[in-house]
Amino acid sequence: MTFLRKSSLVLAILGLGVAIYLFIIKIADNPALCTTAGGGCWTVNTSSYSEIFGIPVSLFGAAGYIAIIGLLILEGRLKKIDNGIFHYGIFGLSLVGVLFSAYLTFIEIVVLKAICPFCVSSAVLMTVIFIFSIARLIKETGKS
Repeated sequence: MTFLRKSSLVLAILGLGVAIYLFIIKIADNPALCTTAGGGCWTVNTSSYSEIFGIPVSLFGAAGYIAIIGLLILEGRLKKIDNGIFHYGIFGLSLVGVLFSAYLTFIEIVVLKAICPFCVSSAVLMTVIFIFSIARLIKETGKS
């Protein structure tokens, strides 16, 4: 397993943990689970922007991380399939994750005027996964 792939897997597992924790905060409706300096976590997690069609945003994040983890695991197991498929899948998922995280961070800063450190950590993790996916694509296309 390459360094970039292993690192991406670790980061995706950490991101899944953050997303699950944010989901627990959301369903528990307990501000004590979200105590951070400035109270931004609770403000963000109880805002109308924390759900899409009644579904907590954290579930979308968890699904994204699970999909990335799945692709990274399958890439190692299905060696007969061109790895480019997995690389592009991870790139696409992480691109969507980065764009959605950027939108949510914009909402936090501009609209809510509150920052959730857990949300920021998820955005950073997804951004690094995205950067690693670009590096892996460059490395893969350089082999041709």
